[in-house]
Amino acid sequence: MVRRNALCVGINTYKNFPTATLHGCVNDANDMAQLLKDVNGFTDAEITRLTDQNATKANIMKELKRMVTEARNGKINHLVFSLSSHGTQVPDLNLDEMDRADEAFCPHDLAQSGTQWNRDHIIVDDELHDLFIQLPPNVLLEVYLDTCHSGTGLKAIDLLLDRKPRYLPPPSIEAFRDMELRRARPQHLKLLEKGLTHHILWTACKDHQTSADALIGGDWHGAFTYYLCKEMRTGKNKLSRAKVLAKVRTDLANAHFTQTPQLECEATVRHATHHEEALVT
Repeated sequence: MVRRNALCVGINTYKNFPTATLHGCVNDANDMAQLLKDVNGFTDAEITRLTDQNATKANIMKELKRMVTEARNGKINHLVFSLSSHGTQVPDLNLDEMDRADEAFCPHDLAQSGTQWNRDHIIVDDELHDLFIQLPPNVLLEVYLDTCHSGTGLKAIDLLLDRKPRYLPPPSIEAFRDMELRRARPQHLKLLEKGLTHHILWTACKDHQTSADALIGGDWHGAFTYYLCKEMRTGKNKLSRAKVLAKVRTDLANAHFTQTPQLECEATVRHATHHEEALVT
């Protein structure tokens, strides 16, 4: 019997950084929650939404820890986590990345401490990895990240009036120079390595690209989330994830977005009606 829980997070506003406001992240959280209900059969009771002022680091981590604890106790065997927000980078502190940066996600209460981001108010990829690694091997984890962690792929088209990159650079010149000396690993390598294998991870772009907050169809959305929901609704679980990804990539290219979404999963992880699956890069 499938017992499931989902956390859908969307953050448009940032308490201490009003100029960093996005427009489509709350819509993304609502769209993902509705998709889970309409296509995957989730109930309202199985879905938690955290948006804007409610989406603090403490609240996000509290809910994720609850889900993992319930999975460890045998109460849940399918977890879904979607996050639409700004991404950024922080220096590696635990020496597992001697010459690289850690990737991080920006909650509503994002704050600065000295020349760097305040670790109490930012979610570092190490924290998610250390939490998710606790999941039993029979628990399926599905993660959707509509954010980006590098501005190196920024192009002029990303700055058009109807789109905005979901990336915040380090908060100071000193921190920026520190990041220039490092190279962050792709998020799928940090979040899901070292024993965490029963997983599916969708990311909105390659590690050197930006994820777009975009005006589509008269409203703001994450470009990746918008087209993902569109294709998953069209496929209604009859398409493999690899085929959904291919269609989303085509949709984004046709709309002149520069990002290339990524999918990481085990070859054995499928929807019930899927006959094929693949690791797609």
